[in-house]
Amino acid sequence: MSLAPLTVRRLDVLLAREQATGRLPSVAAAVIRDGATVWAGGISAVDGFETGPDVQYRIGSITKTLVAVLVLQLRDEGLLDLNDPVGRHLPEVRYGDRTVRDLLAHATGMPSEPAGEWWERSPGAGFAELAAALDEGAAPFAPGETFHYSNVGFALLGELVGRLRGGPWFEQARRRVLEPLGMSRTSYLPEPPHATGLSVHHYASTLTEEPAYDSGAMAPAGQVWSTVTDLARYAGFLLDGRPGVLAARTLHEMGTAQSGSRDGALASAHGLGLQLARGGSGMVVGHTGSMPGFLAGLFVDPVRRTGAVVVANATVGLRAEGLCVDLLETLEECEGTLPPAWVPVAGVPAAVAEVLGVWHWGNTAHAFAWTGTEVEVTRLATGGRVFRFAPQPDGSLLGTSGYHHGERLEVVRDGDGRVGHLRCATFVYTREPYDPAAPIPGR
Repeated sequence: MSLAPLTVRRLDVLLAREQATGRLPSVAAAVIRDGATVWAGGISAVDGFETGPDVQYRIGSITKTLVAVLVLQLRDEGLLDLNDPVGRHLPEVRYGDRTVRDLLAHATGMPSEPAGEWWERSPGAGFAELAAALDEGAAPFAPGETFHYSNVGFALLGELVGRLRGGPWFEQARRRVLEPLGMSRTSYLPEPPHATGLSVHHYASTLTEEPAYDSGAMAPAGQVWSTVTDLARYAGFLLDGRPGVLAARTLHEMGTAQSGSRDGALASAHGLGLQLARGGSGMVVGHTGSMPGFLAGLFVDPVRRTGAVVVANATVGLRAEGLCVDLLETLEECEGTLPPAWVPVAGVPAAVAEVLGVWHWGNTAHAFAWTGTEVEVTRLATGGRVFRFAPQPDGSLLGTSGYHHGERLEVVRDGDGRVGHLRCATFVYTREPYDPAAPIPGR
């Protein structure tokens, strides 16, 4: 699949403007659609260094998404529950009452950083030392009070994975995620060719090399190195899942909001190890990353089935989330996503046929229509979809969106077996407004 020259030019311009305004020593990026890379670009201003899609950069906190995938694999295999207190698996740690879910969603209230030296710029210690330095009295918030980003929380998750699997977390990531996805250029330590982490002097515009230590017990928070090519493959995985790695339904769960902050308003939230941000068709899912001398971003739009990856060897200057969103918006403006073609349905399930048409909630009319996969309900007076129901193997209808999400629509019959009314929880839907033959709550 190739893009039109004008689309390529506009994407190239976005990348060039980002490099110039951000004063980035080098930057590389890619855009995917339906799991395939449709554009890639790179710019280097460092003498003797040529960037490209197979050059490694440190990806910082995108590492956390790999750890999250490993945790959800454990959950799907029945080896843990997301509501387990972390102390069940790491009995020696403080904050043991926080749940695995809280750790994934940054809702523990725990400190953002470990005690001691600045971990990103210091040789990493072992887990025993990290755990011994945790101080429960230093928690900024109570569990669940607000979103509060915690690198320490993912150090605990990495150790949890290692203990339940019987081997280091990154070895598990390599065997259970990277190899199945074909991400052969993603590694714990850098492998040539790779970029050098740099910072730019604010006034002189000169370059300073940044440190790149093994983060030790903190490595699950931001250790990994990868390439644009590998990250593009990973973006495709985040869209569709992969048998043997993680099912699409679990990725959908990971991309469901779990925590947020008042300051973030409705612009961003956090799922189970994934960041959620406004953009694209409404919401993009992925993560940003930063370590000394490096910045990265990876976001996908599950509705439009597109994604963007950006990496740079600069401590500051790259809009890791913003550039991803801009690349996706430009792709959509120039070469929009084709909606699935409407096709007539071959038949309507019996359980669906008897609920189609107009039903009233009190005096308010709703239209129940079959899309071929779900019953879509719209409010006739105001227009717009209100909720949806999907037929289940047992013949029932289960809410998939809107107020009735997760609840079952019950078909209630009269003494002659005819459909009298519909009930979902305490909501009653009747063919006629306030049908006296049906139970009316409050009357």
